[in-house]
Amino acid sequence: MKRVLVIDDEIHIRRLLRISLGKKEYDVFEAENGFEGIQEVQKSRPDIILLDLNLPDRDGLSVLQEIRTWSTIPIVILSVRNSEEDIVTLLNSGADDYLVKPFNTEELIARMNVALRHQRPDLKETTFKTGELEIDFENRKVRVAEQEINVTPTEYSILSFLARNPGRIVTQERILKEIWGPISDAESGSLRVHISSLRKKIEADPARPELLITEPSIGYRLVIKNKGW
Repeated sequence: MKRVLVIDDEIHIRRLLRISLGKKEYDVFEAENGFEGIQEVQKSRPDIILLDLNLPDRDGLSVLQEIRTWSTIPIVILSVRNSEEDIVTLLNSGADDYLVKPFNTEELIARMNVALRHQRPDLKETTFKTGELEIDFENRKVRVAEQEINVTPTEYSILSFLARNPGRIVTQERILKEIWGPISDAESGSLRVHISSLRKKIEADPARPELLITEPSIGYRLVIKNKGW
């Protein structure tokens, strides 16, 4: 059984998650504030953490940042806060994903599964597949419906970076720094152009993308098709 720690001061949320996740064979641990949550991380050694932001003793961001100083345990944020600034800050501080309350438990479980898969990647994998899209990392090839398509080196770098973070929101800042390094601040417009070009090559309908999704003002997500999404 996977061990999940819920850090949330709302008892009805903890009860809902205990029941819903228990049915999916998760072993659920609980903490009602940040201090107890950090203690419980050290005590129960969970596989994944669900973290609220509005805790009674401290802000969830500070809990996230403290845990990230010594652990890479996947952390999914659950919060009523939905500002773009908050979400970007949390993702850049080490959160694996973010869901706004109220949330659908099936979507939450799908996001948790993605975070857990990302925590334990198969280092022997040389290809990535989602829907009709296939990326051959070893040979730097991209195929759609088994047909090889031409992508530029920069397009390949963006797509492969997103594929190394499947199903996760990747902020624009992370992508820019990964692809362009020190000159990343000057390339935000270029990133949008490359994303648009990629959609024309990998999406059935570029105007209604199903694989390469924009998270408005935050970043992008490469959706995992046929794996719980």
